[in-house]
Amino acid sequence: MKRGKKTDDTSADGENDTGSASAKKAKKSKEPEAPVLYEDPPDKMTSKDGRSANMKITSWNVDGLRAWVKKNGLDWVREEAPDVLCLQETKCSEKALPAEITSMPEYPHKYWAASNDKEGYSGVAMLCKTEPLKVTYGIGKEEHDKEGRVITAEFPNFYLVTAYVPNASRGLVRLDYRKTWDIDFRAYLSELDIQKPLVLCGDLNVAHQEIDLKNPKGNKKNAGFTPEEREGFSQLLAAGFVDSFRELYPERANAYTFWTYMMNSRSKNVGWRLDYFLLSSSLLPGLCDSKIRNKAMGSDHCPITLHIAV
Repeated sequence: MKRGKKTDDTSADGENDTGSASAKKAKKSKEPEAPVLYEDPPDKMTSKDGRSANMKITSWNVDGLRAWVKKNGLDWVREEAPDVLCLQETKCSEKALPAEITSMPEYPHKYWAASNDKEGYSGVAMLCKTEPLKVTYGIGKEEHDKEGRVITAEFPNFYLVTAYVPNASRGLVRLDYRKTWDIDFRAYLSELDIQKPLVLCGDLNVAHQEIDLKNPKGNKKNAGFTPEEREGFSQLLAAGFVDSFRELYPERANAYTFWTYMMNSRSKNVGWRLDYFLLSSSLLPGLCDSKIRNKAMGSDHCPITLHIAV
């Protein structure tokens, strides 16, 4: 998530308040409020039905793969050691991929999708320790697939889909396109779900409820929190998919995955929860934990990790 929301991330929080001189004076003498940070709790490795997690998946919008590699993103990945690593907004054609990632022995099976038309735009990747049964690219519609936004891997017991959902953009210039995307993507996922259950991960470019961003009031007309985008997400849930984080932590506030680079937003924890693991409802009994790794640096998003028994 980049464009279309930077102005209101902080102003809605009172950064740009105007008022009477006396109010300003009172404000000056008042100590600034300490930011409310999110503490990622210890990982839960057992599901509700008593099974141990046997699959660990990490998703990260890296905001440019080459820059992220230079910021030592791969060191964090090696420490986290997921079975599958999904990346979004790689902004990198396959021929320009850094050797540090293409040669990673930990992940012998690597899959890349990039924009056909624009270099340095969009793009997703999936790196697997175990070879999937089958891998496909896109959702079967050229108007969407030319932007390199989706990879689907079939494993014995489930599909894994990673996606970088289109941003409605500054001024909502792509909101109509986004609404079309939401309908087509939901249809694609529902078709897969008939065959076997799925895990969807990635930057879904929407904060679903007011609890999912710091400043809901100031962002209702901004990309990522419009009624149309939120309704698109609600319809995805109505189609039988579950937001794994909210399933486990329904009231947990201040849990964000994206912070604009402006206005020290990350240190103040003025953020948005845009990155998700959604599960087919039939996978819920095996859900162990859905993590927000907000201490990991290297992008304007942080990584998220799923522990699941499949």
